[in-house]
Amino acid sequence: MNTNVFTFPLDAAQRARLRTILAEGNYLPREVPYADAAAEAPSWKCSVVLYSSGKLVVQGKGARDFVENVLEPNVLGRVVLPPHGAEGAAAAPVLGEEALSPHAGVDESGKGDFLGPLVVAAAYADADLAPRLVEAGARDSKAVTSDRRALEIAARIRAILGPSRHRVVRIGPAAYNRLYAKMRSVNRILDWAHARAIEGLLAGVPDCPMAISDQFGDGEGVGRVLRRDGFAIELRSRPRAEADVAVAAASLLAREAFLGGMADLRARFGGDFPKGAAPHVRTAAEALVRAHGPAVMLETAKCHFRTLDQVLAATGHSRDELPPEGRVLSVPPSAFRRKPAAAP
Repeated sequence: MNTNVFTFPLDAAQRARLRTILAEGNYLPREVPYADAAAEAPSWKCSVVLYSSGKLVVQGKGARDFVENVLEPNVLGRVVLPPHGAEGAAAAPVLGEEALSPHAGVDESGKGDFLGPLVVAAAYADADLAPRLVEAGARDSKAVTSDRRALEIAARIRAILGPSRHRVVRIGPAAYNRLYAKMRSVNRILDWAHARAIEGLLAGVPDCPMAISDQFGDGEGVGRVLRRDGFAIELRSRPRAEADVAVAAASLLAREAFLGGMADLRARFGGDFPKGAAPHVRTAAEALVRAHGPAVMLETAKCHFRTLDQVLAATGHSRDELPPEGRVLSVPPSAFRRKPAAAP
């Protein structure tokens, strides 16, 4: 089975929900023969094609993440991919030889969310810490559907690791928009932030020999940044890296910091700060613009998302009113430059 390609039959209501998401979220329209709707999803590193027959095809390196984070909760209305299921049903990370060896894990949260920060966290594990992290509930954070539960587990993880064996890099929206205007790539930002988290961890655990991260981009970007900065740590990038206990712990620490960032924004600006990039998120962003003016988006949102154009149009504004970092649009990753898919 190709784990980078997923197909689903959609009924009329599901097709309507998907078309709304593709029209209003951070998606770039494509022309595909025999398709009702088609788009590239830069934040998820995949393409989405809904054929006239009702068949949906999602493919690309980030296809599984898109299914788990967008399709399951917002379109399908059910969990379809193992090992995720009801709360707490995901299997614990396997403690094999690699998991018990000294190493770091690194993961991110907030990549596909229009509002709020992007967060990357690194966590350390070894033969002593790994079993304790599993006992504390370390799992891929996407398998923990309750934010309250995720915060409880993250607090236990922090208590086990102490201040020197984990690091969190939280990039607030204003800093994120400046970085995107400069780098023009979510993956380049992730490379930089993953490297910063690993380098911060090495300050507390200088003899850590290896780090594991989820694979994105060409899988080599984080290593290039680390080598440029003079760090010789081995980096292993792979799909589904959250199966490793250190990466799972990092995913929960990143989610904790993302939720904290959203709470900070609510306290500062008031109103609602929902997760994701679905229509209700756009509604919340429109309320922010009406209350604070269009420049508030630079402080609260990832401005390269196409969602911003919808928000500004609905409130009588445009990108021309924003500074340069607010006028930059998402660009399709080079991986998407392929021939249109054949008709099903």
